[in-house]
Amino acid sequence: MFRSVYRMSGLADKRIVVTGGGGFLGSHVVQKLTAAGCHTIFVPRSAQYDLTRMADVLRMYDDARPEIVIHLAAKGGGIGLNRERPGELFRDNILMGVQVMEQARLQGVEKFVAIGSVCAYPKFIPIPFKEEDLWEGYPEETNAPYGLAKKMLLVQGQAYRQQYGFNAIHLLLVNLYGPGDNIDLEASHVIPALIKKCVDAVETGGPEIVVWGTGNASREFLYVEDAAEAVGLATEHFDGAEPVNVGSGHEVTTRELVSLIARRTGFQGRIVWDTSKPDGQPRRCLDVSKAERLFGFRARTPLEEGLERSIAWYRAQRAALAATSGTQT
Repeated sequence: MFRSVYRMSGLADKRIVVTGGGGFLGSHVVQKLTAAGCHTIFVPRSAQYDLTRMADVLRMYDDARPEIVIHLAAKGGGIGLNRERPGELFRDNILMGVQVMEQARLQGVEKFVAIGSVCAYPKFIPIPFKEEDLWEGYPEETNAPYGLAKKMLLVQGQAYRQQYGFNAIHLLLVNLYGPGDNIDLEASHVIPALIKKCVDAVETGGPEIVVWGTGNASREFLYVEDAAEAVGLATEHFDGAEPVNVGSGHEVTTRELVSLIARRTGFQGRIVWDTSKPDGQPRRCLDVSKAERLFGFRARTPLEEGLERSIAWYRAQRAALAATSGTQT
């Protein structure tokens, strides 16, 4: 029987670097590892370590001397950001991945945990997505540069394993959500964007919200605390070469999602579908059976419960901001 990440013992005495450890997923991973008894965790902040620059990568390794690297640092966002900055997303993610993994190999790191993305999957493959279908076509166009950059982490890790015996694992995560998410409408993913639109409309009396696309596309979402637990379990228990899907295994259309969020925020106005904007990939849902079989992970937070927590968090953030600025919500 696999142990909960809260009771891990195999990582407690390891020196661990968590790149992106101050970010959305990373902060939750650090909390899980700390709760599990890990006492030497190094989080390189972007202000001090620009991981697209080799000099900063080298300095990070000199400062941290890690035995394990969990590489969560990435630049990404929703469809809007992917359309506006495809070159930047490709370049920065490629540079970070190649350099951080190469230096891990050269410095004798015991294990490298790479975080991939559902965006790496081909645009048209059967539902649910199986790991063996990853190379059956080109990713959906609006996020292909980002998805391919993340996919190269898998190629690099497998090539290094073959040539150098380097222990790199690769997790394919679906869209995450939860407290602490990015709520900037220009860069955020669909759930925080919808929560912000609905809550703001309720509190300001706005009569409608505008949602991109037709509402027919489907997505799979994973609560961020569940994702952090999956990363911890895989770090301790999994050493395989093959990529592993990490998700909830539950598919929901954008239309259904909007309805759920509107109901839970109390928004009763009009929902306007801007069909001039893209839906993105038509459907996304993962086969998550390998994660449970290989390292004992199964998502525990239902979407409805996760949405309630996320909405409560955003309302608290909004109220705190209003109190700080002395304005009324």
